[in-house]
This record gives sequence, structure tokens and C-alpha cells, in this order.
Amino acid sequence: MKKKYVFITGGVVSSLGKGITSASLALLLKSRGYRVFMQKLDPYLNIDPGTMSPFQHGEVFVTDDGAETDLDLGHYERFAGVTCTKASNFTSGRIYSAVLARERAGGYLGRTVQVVPHITDEIKNAIRSAGEHDCDIVLCEIGGVSGDIESLPFLEAARQFRFEAGSENTCFVHLTLVPYLKAAGELKTKPSQHSVGQLRNIGIIPDILVCRTEMDIPEEHLEKLALFCNVKRECVIEEKDVTESVYAVPRELRKQGLDEQVLKQLHLDIWPIKHTVWDTLVRKATRPKRHCKVALVGKYMAIRDAYKSIYEALQHAGMAHDCKVEVSPIEAEDLKIANLREADAILVPGGFGSRGVEGKIAAIRYAREKKIPFLGICLGMQCTVIEFARDVLGWKDANSTEFDQGTAHPVIDLMDEQKGVSAKGGTMRLGSYPCSLKKGSLASKLYRSASIAERHRHRYEFAAGGPFRDALEKAGLEVTGLSPDGKLVEVVELKNHPYFIAAQFHPEFKSRPTAPHPLFAGLVGAALKGKTK
Repeated sequence: MKKKYVFITGGVVSSLGKGITSASLALLLKSRGYRVFMQKLDPYLNIDPGTMSPFQHGEVFVTDDGAETDLDLGHYERFAGVTCTKASNFTSGRIYSAVLARERAGGYLGRTVQVVPHITDEIKNAIRSAGEHDCDIVLCEIGGVSGDIESLPFLEAARQFRFEAGSENTCFVHLTLVPYLKAAGELKTKPSQHSVGQLRNIGIIPDILVCRTEMDIPEEHLEKLALFCNVKRECVIEEKDVTESVYAVPRELRKQGLDEQVLKQLHLDIWPIKHTVWDTLVRKATRPKRHCKVALVGKYMAIRDAYKSIYEALQHAGMAHDCKVEVSPIEAEDLKIANLREADAILVPGGFGSRGVEGKIAAIRYAREKKIPFLGICLGMQCTVIEFARDVLGWKDANSTEFDQGTAHPVIDLMDEQKGVSAKGGTMRLGSYPCSLKKGSLASKLYRSASIAERHRHRYEFAAGGPFRDALEKAGLEVTGLSPDGKLVEVVELKNHPYFIAAQFHPEFKSRPTAPHPLFAGLVGAALKGKTK
């Protein structure tokens, strides 16, 4: 079967939820028996979001093959169950750098290098790279809003792509906003009309219009949108705000027939849909039977997207236990122990820099001493080692060399392979690496395996061959996960504690609604057990 391509664009305002909508559509197509692959094209000039502040961009999602990508790829993997790769995220920076590198190498044989055709050709090559995967349909989300200057090369490339691939092999879905004006007491379709007009100006006429709205859109408004936007009435899809759970979005879009209209546009068979498991998960997400509270002690708590995968992984774990997980975000820099007293579990996530580290260490000590279920991730694992070394072994100056180069007890140090690295972007230990788990450990019981592979994003590490490991283990902090060569510590656990485990990797990236991550499921399970006691 010839590859089919669906382009998802946005209009009127940003943050409409193109990522969720794209991922939901992918789930529906996959549930009808089609193999899907997903891609995000981002207009910004950074090569990738790896050097961007969470305040600017939210979390950086890491793929198995080591790409630092947009957080929407997390939605793709969680909803559609696809495994994203470096071909799943291209930025303007990545596109332009490839073209300019080719120009410097003489690849254009003296020709003037221009946005059209050279940049647009490179974008089309990026889109085709997604089609090289084992799939029937590629869903390509184009970042930004129609009318944005920086998005124009991507939209032009998509227009050219349809011209070359044929209309029967492509589908344009435009996500727009139908706002409600409270003073006027009515919904307004004009912004959507203007948004589609922007696309028509560059030669793109959407096949399907998905309209975000706070309330039901009257039939006369839907007919007006169809007429003025040149879209068939049955292809004007209402996407009403879902307040109960984001995982209910696919169900609502299925009711509206979005997937059927896409398949009709692509001249594909509409096979029966199968995802009863997903419907069960939505019930667990919206009507849970139990409740627990997890304190999330981090550095960027004002920005929920900074820990997007953490929040989602906790929700997945909650669904596994038919439990609502209430996340209590706590700024590590302003930590007050009183804020932890109502928590059924404590989680310290990853991060960079010294701000808030002492608060994280204090939270870990509280969890350790008060027997509160605890999970540490990346920097959270490093802070776990520092806290134990300081308070249990009495090494009061124990620290990471990231924060104190002169400490006499550098229990966390820069990895050997990082010591000659000066560039920042894409130079950390990135992607999936194997890990061997100690037989009989909590980790091996949770994973039900002695060998795992998890995604990493860090420069500093608790070195297994360092001088401090033996002392820490003898005092009770057990090393239960190592790299296969035994050189790097991946997991530590505390003996004689209900649940106390920390990992150097990022387990949240591999958690799915249909397959909650073992470390998160274990945390929520321990929290519920503690509440029962």
C-alpha cells in the first residue's frame, strides 16, 4: 500500500491542543488496524529543545535513539503507542543547519540557496524520512499557527508535498478555535474563517476542520463554517473541551467521526474499531474508587509542562490501581516540611543546577526517616545519594561536583565521557541504555526482569567504581541496578523501608496508559498500602 500522509495545522491561537488531537487521531487509526508513525515539525530556530529552559518550552522528551524532542512526542507515544525516533521531530534550526552545511561543502554547485526550493525540499525530505518507517499512515503535525512567518516554509513544503504525492494520498486537518464571547452571548466563527483564509492564500484548502470549543456548536454555525471555509459539512468536527480526563479525547473524536472522515479522504477502508481497553482506562481515569496524594518536589513547579511525563505517569499508575492520584506540586527552593505531612508518597524528579537542591535533599530525608514511599528520578537519585552520605554516614560536605567542585566527598561526579565535552546541545548521555538488576531487589520484583532498558538524559553519575560505594552500601543504601559493564550505578534502594527507590534514568518517558511504568505503579501501590495501615 502506498504511504498516506495526514498534515495537522493550527489556527487562531496557540496551545489549542494539536498534539493531543494528533495523538488521539493516531490512536483511532491504529485501533482500526492501520500502522501509524508520527512527526512534529517545529518552526523555532533551535536545533532541538535540549538547551531551552522549561519555562520557555516545558519538558524535553527523549526518544530511545537519543533525540531531545518536543513534549508533544510524549503524547504521541502515550496515546498511539508508537515509538518515536529522530525522524519524529524536525525544527527550523535542524532544517536550516542541514542546508547550510551542504552549501558549505559545495553541495549546491554554486547555485543561490533560497527558502524555495532548497529549504522546502529539505522539509519534504524530512517528511519522507517519517514515511520510511514501517507504517501505513504518517501523521505530521506542523507547529505554530497559520499566518506565523516562521511556519510558512513548513506550510509551503506541505502544499508541495500534496501536489507531488496526490490528493488521494494526503489529508489536511486544520485545528481552529470557535470562541465564546460572554458579553455577546454567542459563539464566533469569524476567527476560524480568517484562519482558513490564511491557508488558502498559500494554496492549502483543509479537507477537515476540527473546531475547539467550550460548548456545543449550533448546527447553523457548523454549516456556516463548512460553506465559508470550503469544507464538507460532515468534515467540520466539533472538539468540545474535555474536563474529566485528557484520555477521553479519542472517545469524543470517535463520536464525531474524525477518523472515518480521514480514512475517506485517504481512500482507505474503514475497518471496525477495536480499543475496548482504552474505554476501560477512561472509566478508571474519570471514576476512580480510591485516592492518594503524591508530593512532587521540584524546581519548575509553576510550569506543569516542565514535568508533563511525570504527571502522566502518575495518572497511569493511578489507573492501574483504580485510584485518583492528586499531585501536590512543591517548590524545592521554598520547601517547608509541613507541606509534606499530608503526602502519601514523595517524588523528586530530574533537573539541572543548584537551585532547590537543598530542598530536594530535605524532602528525601523526610521520606527516608518517616517511612514515606519515595521515588527519585535522575537528579532526584543523585540527591538521594547525597542525602544518605550526609546524614547517615556523617559526610556533611558530601555533594555533586556539579554544585561543589571542592567537596572532599564527591559522591556524584561528572561522567568520564563528559569531561572533554564543552558543547551543550545533544552532548549528554541520551537515549536508551541497558541496565542489569540485582536478583531479589525491589527493582527486579517491580520489573519482573533482571535486564531492562531505560532512557537517560544526564551528565553526572554515581560511579560504581568510585571510593564511596562500599561505605554507602554497608550503611544500607543498596545498589541494585548497574550498567552491564558494572561501571555506572542506575538504581539504588533503601533496605527496611516500605518503598524507597531512585533511578538515574527517566522512567516516566516509557509509561503508557495501557502499560503503567513499574516504578510509578509501585509508588502508588505503596502509597495506598500506607494509607490502609
